[in-house]
Amino acid sequence: MATEPAGGVPAPSTTPRPAFRPGLPTSLRPSLSRGLRPGLPARLRPALPTSLRPALVRDGTRDLVVRLARDARALATPRGLHGTVVETTWVAAHLALYPLGLLRERQQDVERYGYQDLTVRQRSLVVTNAEAASTPILLVHGMIDNRAIFTVLTRRLRARGFERVVTLNYSPVTNDIRAAAEGLSAQVEALVARTGYERIHVVGHSLGGLIARYYVQRLGGDARVHTLVTLGTPHHGTLAAHLVPFQLCRQLRPSSDLFAELDEPAAGCRTRFVAFWSDLDQLVVPHDNARLRHPDLTADNERVHGVGHMSLPINATIVQKVAQVLGELNSDGSSLSAGVVPLRPS
Repeated sequence: MATEPAGGVPAPSTTPRPAFRPGLPTSLRPSLSRGLRPGLPARLRPALPTSLRPALVRDGTRDLVVRLARDARALATPRGLHGTVVETTWVAAHLALYPLGLLRERQQDVERYGYQDLTVRQRSLVVTNAEAASTPILLVHGMIDNRAIFTVLTRRLRARGFERVVTLNYSPVTNDIRAAAEGLSAQVEALVARTGYERIHVVGHSLGGLIARYYVQRLGGDARVHTLVTLGTPHHGTLAAHLVPFQLCRQLRPSSDLFAELDEPAAGCRTRFVAFWSDLDQLVVPHDNARLRHPDLTADNERVHGVGHMSLPINATIVQKVAQVLGELNSDGSSLSAGVVPLRPS
């Protein structure tokens, strides 16, 4: 033990420093000498990338390891294996459709004078709830993606009677969520001016949901957005963002100033939120960080099993629930029946 002389300056420690093993790379010696927090099980230490270790320590090692272990177990279930196959197939199909998503979407204003061209399902929504059928639905894609990710969702929503389903492309090299939210604000205002509807719905996949949430919470977007549906959005960050050094990924880290800003009070926010999250999401780590938890927001968190990150917009269960949520709209912008989707504080 080091002793402190009367002058107040500690005496040098006489405890010998451990010698490094011969042949060990110099770049690894500092990290090995620091080690990990003792609470992390030794069997998990070798599997953790060095870039993730500081985040594990900050977030509370024990709780985080339990959540990560639970996520890993979901991959080994039959449903998880099936979801992995579906995810791989859809990613391949999406890559083939990706160039088509770069084309400009043709805007079509709805002018209906009869129901002869509608299917029974479409006619049902238009007749029973014309307000819900005509309210614009804006689809916002995720990182390095485009509107092609919504090819299936767009068709299925229109098949259910939703007449104004609009997709937009923002720059694939977007590197700042706040700036992207400003751009989304301009797109929403243009859509409102064109359609005459003061409030719309937004469905955001992955990063698109976070951009839309920032717009709603921090830029006054709750005046324009009645319902925000998010699919696999990292509402509380993702540890995977520690693997990439870009500014955008730094914003997606759980400890970033962006999430500190989103955690600030949001009293009076009028938008209702529905967040879908999956136990097979490869990009949101831990998976339950895709849940929306905020005391001032009215949110419903819907868990789906065995659905990969890219497959969320094509999952039949999710499409059905999204249609159900957006179909329950009154003429004053309120929900016809709160019992259809139990809205409650997050």
